[in-house]
Amino acid sequence: MIRDPFLKTQGIHNFRDYGGWATKGGGAVRTGLLFRSGHHVGATDADLAAIAPLDIHTVIDLRGESERSANPCRRVEGFDGEVLFYEGETTSSPPHMDIDPEMSAGDFARQRMLAVYTRMPDNPAMIDMFGRYLNILANRDGASLVHCYAGKDRTGVAATMLLHILGVSEEDQRREFLRTNDSPTFEVLARQSLPGIEARLGRKLNDSAAKDLLGVREEYLDRFLEIASDRHGSFDGYLEQAIGVDEALREALITRFVA
Repeated sequence: MIRDPFLKTQGIHNFRDYGGWATKGGGAVRTGLLFRSGHHVGATDADLAAIAPLDIHTVIDLRGESERSANPCRRVEGFDGEVLFYEGETTSSPPHMDIDPEMSAGDFARQRMLAVYTRMPDNPAMIDMFGRYLNILANRDGASLVHCYAGKDRTGVAATMLLHILGVSEEDQRREFLRTNDSPTFEVLARQSLPGIEARLGRKLNDSAAKDLLGVREEYLDRFLEIASDRHGSFDGYLEQAIGVDEALREALITRFVA
């Protein structure tokens, strides 16, 4: 496992290398090939200069059409790789949740995030993009970046899928998922997200509620895995039957990313 996976950035949240984890059989996920982050709408020139040496050839943007339109990402100058995205909306957020005046801001934030992870396993757009992500990783050389808006929910599930396929233990899959909470750029995401969220809610969020919305909890991932497994008998069944991960794709990913 690499010691400090986070790239130092000023306007991008949660940019990190998610390789380095041990795999069964004594191997390890290669580093320098698998990057994840939030969106790059606020990327500074210094951020882009820091990203350039990573030699990222493929960007998988898990955001939907409206998110991309409202928050166009900056890319490294001269970037000539491929950016993959979905033609339509990908969000798994519930369109509306009533605010119970008796419910605390923290409870509301937690329930809303659980709703996101409840909807995601069956979201056709995300099923499509998860499959495209795994297939493109198996077929394109060089480093890649997967990102959504905050780089924690859709991106976190995508990373979990790949680490599971590569043979990383469930414990370490969860550590990678929860590592988002250690990102040194929380204030970047808060600045980009909280004003709009609070305006829609009509209330201010305290620090605890903000962390529940803008961070991750183990129970969020548990919710996704539970529903995906219930639908298909196991998480591997979900990957095979819903996402399209056959033995050939599994072996190609292991060959490419496990050292």
